[in-house]
Amino acid sequence: MYPDLIESKSVTGSQTSKIKSHHNVGGLPKKMKLKLVEPVKFLFKDEVRKLGEELGLSKEILFRHPFPGPGLAIRIPGDIDENKINILKEADNIFIKSLYKYNLYHKIWQAYAALLPVKTVGVMGDNRTYEYICLLRAITSEDGMTADFYNFNKDFMQDVSNQIVNSIKGINRVVYDVTSKPPSTIELE
Repeated sequence: MYPDLIESKSVTGSQTSKIKSHHNVGGLPKKMKLKLVEPVKFLFKDEVRKLGEELGLSKEILFRHPFPGPGLAIRIPGDIDENKINILKEADNIFIKSLYKYNLYHKIWQAYAALLPVKTVGVMGDNRTYEYICLLRAITSEDGMTADFYNFNKDFMQDVSNQIVNSIKGINRVVYDVTSKPPSTIELE
């Protein structure tokens, strides 16, 4: 399903691991009612965008943030149910709409909300709550092979956090992932 694996040695040279070169392949049926242009499956995301520009695709399509093949499930570590999926959809919608509202969407390679399998204590009005943590991730990159977190200003983060916590039952805390790739990956799993 995946292209060749690349061997990677640690800085000390004592450990060898394998990483994927990329994963824009797989999942196509044997028979299709279209002509497949090759070698598209061997291109990286930035190269696919360049090809799309040459073909005259709209910027809305070309610069849409990548969405994971496994779907939202990859952004809900642990057990998944319909309630968690609905909570995550709402949080992600708020985050992405806020990126557009603040004219940040096209400055960011990929952004998303994730629902962590951890509940924390919070206070809503006069009541204590015990709800999930929403993790937000936004990265900048040229090709998706390396990435750094986007440095939002406090007003943006406060606005998004307040919207998520105040409007979504099931979340009482929002955190922001500031880890680069490597050592982390863009997605959680």
